[in-house]
Amino acid sequence: MSNGAATEVVEVATQSQSSRAFQSAGRRLFNWVAGLAILFGLWWIGGYLIYINPDTTTFADFGPIPTFEAFPILWEDGTIQAAVSASGYRLGIGLLIAICVGVPIGILLGRSRTFRELSNSPFQLLRMISPLSWEPIAVIVFVTWNQAIIFLIAIAAVWPVAFSTAAGLAKVDPAWFKVAKNLGAKPWHMISKIILPAIAFDILTGIRLALGVAWIVLVPAEFLGVTSGLGYSIEDARETLSYNHLTAMVLVIGVLGYLLDSTCAMAIKRFSWHRQT
Repeated sequence: MSNGAATEVVEVATQSQSSRAFQSAGRRLFNWVAGLAILFGLWWIGGYLIYINPDTTTFADFGPIPTFEAFPILWEDGTIQAAVSASGYRLGIGLLIAICVGVPIGILLGRSRTFRELSNSPFQLLRMISPLSWEPIAVIVFVTWNQAIIFLIAIAAVWPVAFSTAAGLAKVDPAWFKVAKNLGAKPWHMISKIILPAIAFDILTGIRLALGVAWIVLVPAEFLGVTSGLGYSIEDARETLSYNHLTAMVLVIGVLGYLLDSTCAMAIKRFSWHRQT
């Protein structure tokens, strides 16, 4: 085959591959939009059924049209911004504490058999306690509700991080540590050059799981005792019978949660060597 013919074949193959990639991206985008359209269609039907029923017509503001009409009002008076800021602060600090505590615990679980056997039963017991059941204790122990909510988020999120880290470390070839030790690696080198790069995928996966748990705990934790945050905004809308504001804030929670989860998924894809091989 001549060089010209070979070049033509390569160009055709490249164009075909690009065409398939474009079609795949278009299909994913279409399915994404179609899924949301189906969801909002079902929501509109539910709202319409509530509206035409005389017994439930007072709750018609739960429908999509009143909900979307409430967004400009909530944005102009600063309700959305204030709620997102307050909840974001609590979520961020709680997750940071969970990561700082969970990753070292996970490394100990993966590297020390004695620690793993001693801690298995107490950790499993603590993990199975509902995070919200700690709320009465947290209110007594901590000075402010902010601190109590951060504690609830941290205690809920620490276990996915710790156990994902330990599971990732268990899959690392022990020969890596022997070779590094023979080459004179210090404990810090073991952690920074071998352990953390090798289990980055598992740590990020654990953080993604922890984020989902923390997001679920955050909103009900803000129902009582605080005067800010997404949970408080929902409770306040319920007390004032502003049902369109309530569903608008619920939608805000869903959108923010989706964006945070998508960000974690992109971080897993971007920074994990599992995805690059």
